[in-house]
Parts: sequence; C-alpha cells; structure tokens
Amino acid sequence: MTETENIACSTYDVVVLGAGPVGENVADRTRAAGLSTAVVESELVGGECSYWACMPSKALLRPVIAQGDARRLPGLSASVQGPLDTAAVLARRDYFTSNWKDDGQIGWLESIGADLHRGHGRLTGERTVTVTGPDGIRKVLTARHAVALCTGTRAVLPDLPGLDEVKPWTSREATSAKAAPGRLVVVGGGVVATEMATAWQALGSQVTLLVRGKGLLNRMEPFAGELVAEALTEAGVNVRTGTSVESVSRDNGTVVVVTGTGDRIEADEILFATGRAPRTDDIGLDTIGREPGTWLEVDDTLRVTGSDWLYAVGDVNHRALLTHQGKYQARIAGAAISARASGAPVQADPWGAHAATADHGAVPQVVFTDPEAAAVGLSLAEAEQAGYRVRAVDYDLASVAGAGLYGDGYRGRARMVVDLEREILLGVTFVGPGVGELIHSATIAVAGQVPISRLWHAVPSYPTISEVWLRLLEAYRDN
Repeated sequence: MTETENIACSTYDVVVLGAGPVGENVADRTRAAGLSTAVVESELVGGECSYWACMPSKALLRPVIAQGDARRLPGLSASVQGPLDTAAVLARRDYFTSNWKDDGQIGWLESIGADLHRGHGRLTGERTVTVTGPDGIRKVLTARHAVALCTGTRAVLPDLPGLDEVKPWTSREATSAKAAPGRLVVVGGGVVATEMATAWQALGSQVTLLVRGKGLLNRMEPFAGELVAEALTEAGVNVRTGTSVESVSRDNGTVVVVTGTGDRIEADEILFATGRAPRTDDIGLDTIGREPGTWLEVDDTLRVTGSDWLYAVGDVNHRALLTHQGKYQARIAGAAISARASGAPVQADPWGAHAATADHGAVPQVVFTDPEAAAVGLSLAEAEQAGYRVRAVDYDLASVAGAGLYGDGYRGRARMVVDLEREILLGVTFVGPGVGELIHSATIAVAGQVPISRLWHAVPSYPTISEVWLRLLEAYRDN
C-alpha cells in the first residue's frame, strides 16, 4: 500500500478537535442545527473533567465534606470520629469515572449523529485536520464552515533539578491514585493544591503543603485563603507559606524535597499543582501561521482573531479555565458557527446566544475544600485596580441562623463588592460550609446587574444560609 493509499479523506461542515465537555457541547449545538460534525479525540471521550479533574476530585472530596459537616453536629459527631473508609471512597471515585472507560460518552456522541475519529489530530492547512489513528492510518478531514479547537490544558511542571527521576504527580495522578500515600508533599496554593491536600489528608496521608506566596487561593478575597489555611492546619496538614522548592530527588523510593531555606522534607509522593498550559503545542498551528504552544485570542463568538473559520473554545483561549465556562462558551460557539453556516446574522439577541459576555465579569467558581470557598465577579482589589469606585460589605456567616443549624463552630464570611456609581454588585465571595450551593444566586445578581434596590425585595427563606443576603444588604444600607 502506498502512502497516498493509506490516507482517507472526508468532508464535514464542522470539525471539532477535542472531545471533552467543551468539544461535546460544540458538536451538540452544530448537530442540532443540522450540520455534519466530526469529533477528533486522542484520549478518552469526555476529557479531563470526566476522568482526571471535576468528577473524580469531587467524588474524593464529597465524603470529606460530609464527614466534616457531621462532626460539627451534636448527636451525630460522636459517631463519625473514625477515619474514612479509603477503599470505599476510591471505589466510588472509580464509579464516577466509569473506571476510565468512555463507552457511555461514545454512545452519547453517536446518539446526536456526530462522527468520532480516534487519534491525534493536527491542523494541516486552512479548514483541514489530519488524524493519525492508533493503527497509523491517517484521515484528512476537511471542514466546509469551521474547525473548533477544544483541546484544553495540561499541567505545568517547574524546571527543577532531579524532577525527571522523581516521577511527580500532577492533577491526573492525584485524582486517579489507587491508594493514599503515607506522606504527600503538595506544591502550590491554588484550587488543585488545596482540594487535593484536603482530600488526601482525610484519606490517610500526612500532607505537607508548600506555598511559594504569602497565602492560599490568591485569586479570591484574602479571607478565603486564610479560612481554608486555618481549616487545613486543624485537619493536620502542615501548611508552609513563603516556601519555594529548590530541588527534588528520590532516594530508595523516598521523595526528598529541599526548600529555599535549606530544609529537607521526605515524602512518598509529591504533587505539583503549579499551573496549566494550553494543549496547542502539537496541533499544527504552525501550518496556518500561528505559534504552537500559545493561548489563542478570540472574539466573543469564540472565533480566533484574524480568522473566519477557526474557533478556540474553552481553556485554550485562556478566558476562564473552568469546565462550566467552557461549556457555556461551547454553546455560544456552536450557535455562532451554525448561524454563519446558514447565512444568518451573528448578533446579540435576548438570550445572548452569539456572544460570550459572561466571561468578562460574572465567572463563578467553587473550591470544594472544608470550608468551601465560592466567588463570582471581581474581588475588592480587582475592582479597585479596574478603576471602579467601590465599597466592600462584609458579614460573619456564623451569625446567620441557617448557618448555625449546620452545627457547632461554624466559621465563614461573606463579602459583596458594590459599584457605588450604579449601585450594582461587581463581585461576591462566600466562605463556609455549604456555600457552594449559594453562589448561583450571587452569579444571577452580578450577571444580571440587578440593582441593590431590587435585591432588597428578593426575600431569602428562613432559616437558610441565604439569609446572609439580607444581612449584607442591611449592612450596606445602614452604614
């Protein structure tokens, strides 16, 4: 067989590179509009979120948070003082990842009429993707209307002496490990670092958390990181801020970490949670005059700047590295691609179907530690840096009746950042048990630019934690 005979060619309306939640949602929208759609995936259909991020991490954390809630309740606390059943927790995690098999996700793609192409996909010219399958056979997929890059991100490892021999964990190993290491060093102070420190400490590891900066969760209000750090310390985690890692090695199976101050820390495993990079280094960007390995700038329809056919959706455009925001972008991109394919105008409408405006100022996030930290919009510092005339209003969540019902020793805090010119909310942050389910109300207020005068008439149910809204508004009115 000649090389030419070893290449199959197919033409579709849309080619989607990457079959994670973002790529799946783009395909869902374009197929719903009647566009033939190919989806290319080199790993598991369902992507990072389904197998190595959102789902397994939250499956690990849910028993930890439930136990923490129970331990604060008189009448129940005495019954839950023992350790978690680590094997049962890991088995439940495996269930939520479908044991790292994607049959169900493949079935879903088939149900919407999208064609799946297994293998590594690369751009090989305008509107063209070449897929090299596991068997070495190549397929050339040509898109009539659009190619959507939905390839996500990968973990970044620092350039440290000895790192290769250590075989460190990244977020993937941290969420898929088959047993709890006796001693675990976690390097980083962000979401992955704090969540995995929370999980593995509760599952039996002795965790040391090394943070180069002054505190945790530095993209949120400072009190969020402070409350999470306090709780981690009380749970037994050795939290060390202002600590850099200078070198790592593995000696007879033991990881040896040397810090910037010369301290030597020994562990069984080490997790680096030190950032993400776009998975654009080997997808053929050079064939269309763009730089491999870079983030891709897009407009609000998720079309790559300077192109009329290329879209970059989800993490690769660096707008908001969150699954729910990527899926939101995918719905916008799918609608925009479909409209342009039909010749219809792409413009704002009552649903905002063609413009990803939420990425600019109303991005919600929940950190599933104990206590949870949840935020949407701008922090006080971000609002001030952006030039707004603002006021922060704080309230102790423990003073809310509904929070007290969660148990003894409830600790939490709420803040809303008010634009004093328009009297709307620019940002809201909650920290405390149970606040993850509270953040959507704040998202509606921020995204909808609801005037404070109207929020006053959104009456919270009693006794729930949501009564904090009343207390925040009272504090704003009375001071």
